[in-house]
Amino acid sequence: MSLRMILRILGLLLMMFSLTLVPPILISWLFADGMWQDFLIAIGITVATGAVMYLPNRHARRELRTRDGFLIAALFWSVLALFGSLPLMFAGDSALSLTDAVFESFSGLTTTGATVITGIEHLPESIRYYRQQLQWLGGMGIVVLAVAILPTLGVGGMALYRTEIPGPLKDSKLTPRITETAKALWYIYASLTLTCMLAYMAAGMNWFDALGHSFSTVAIGGFSTYDASIGHFDSAAIELICAAFLIVSAMSFSLHFLAWRGRQLKHYVQDPEARFLLLFLAGLTVITVVSLWLTEQYGVERGLRHGFFEVVSVATTAGFAVADFSAWPGALPFLLFVTAFVGGCSGSTGGGMKVIRIILILKQGMREVMRLIHPSAVISVKVGKVSVPDGIAQAVWGFFSVYLLLFFLMLVGVMATGVDQVTAWSTVGSALNNLGPALGEASAHYGDLPTVTKWILIVAMLLGRLEIFTVLVLFTPAFWRK
Repeated sequence: MSLRMILRILGLLLMMFSLTLVPPILISWLFADGMWQDFLIAIGITVATGAVMYLPNRHARRELRTRDGFLIAALFWSVLALFGSLPLMFAGDSALSLTDAVFESFSGLTTTGATVITGIEHLPESIRYYRQQLQWLGGMGIVVLAVAILPTLGVGGMALYRTEIPGPLKDSKLTPRITETAKALWYIYASLTLTCMLAYMAAGMNWFDALGHSFSTVAIGGFSTYDASIGHFDSAAIELICAAFLIVSAMSFSLHFLAWRGRQLKHYVQDPEARFLLLFLAGLTVITVVSLWLTEQYGVERGLRHGFFEVVSVATTAGFAVADFSAWPGALPFLLFVTAFVGGCSGSTGGGMKVIRIILILKQGMREVMRLIHPSAVISVKVGKVSVPDGIAQAVWGFFSVYLLLFFLMLVGVMATGVDQVTAWSTVGSALNNLGPALGEASAHYGDLPTVTKWILIVAMLLGRLEIFTVLVLFTPAFWRK
């Protein structure tokens, strides 16, 4: 492991990240909100820090190993989120404290969508735009862009790619060259964003809101330019567009690539993970809508609209809102919240444990039941027509075990700060699944939570975004041995 090589890459990535602060300056000039100088200062600090890391180590060159990729990935997200908080701390009358700014920045880049801010519509337009852009960059943009550019700078990108693509199957490439794979994903991601923006505009949003919400929709982030989120528009068309793009974005981007290259949709029908996701959302929608009707929470039309939208929004870990589902009757709030633990498909922008892991856990459970009936039988776990190696199956159980253990430890930690049980488990679950909305005292926003709680949740967001093991491996003695 080469410290100089890692500093060189982090310096490059920081200088790249500074370029993303230019669009908010243009927005500030356009709306004359007076924030452009604050963004300019943030650019100066970011570029200067990146240059200090890069210039003394610019001649350090070698192929990255997987071990290097783990360290770079963890530092990549941590460092970028810390520097991403600078504009939020410099935002004049709207400036946030260090803890709140870092929380908001981590929440944006990890596409969690939890916010400490109220009165979002009264913020300067450049800050409102910047929050949305953070989510778009965190969804897939900055990672894919970095992987596409690093090889051209003499840095191998495969090690970073393996640590960043979510799900248990991380070694598959869409094209023979990793650079071409990254570019293909980038084109799909950008195309979906543009299409989503145009659809929002056609449904009645102005260009500013359409751009901001397309960023957070395709990234499955959940930030909005209004406190009331998508509910601000009270439009069935906008809600339908949002739900449709959330479902598309919750599917594997590898599927989108195969469908685009083959000019056919059969891949979506044939993929077990995509089928499970659609059936899961459909079944949950039926349960939710019928429950809302039976409890007379809404009429037929509102019940269908709100029930379907909230199911898709929460289950895909977006966290957009058209209603306060935490106030819904019976077990519905708990049921909806738990669905976020499933999340999106592997290789998507969704959070959670990923659909493929849930499928494998269910199939392994059924295999153990069958072994009780037929002790001598050799039963393989299959996803579709493909047998899953025992190594991957065991890794899924390992992930699930560590996931639950970390959830429990952070839950106890948050409760130790004085937070009530409902608020504690829902905020930890929301952060770890990169969901955003929570129950209890954090159902509206996270601003009133204790400072220590916010830092615990920041760690949970990072663990969720990097799928736990990428971070935990750094704390093992074996990782640092030569």
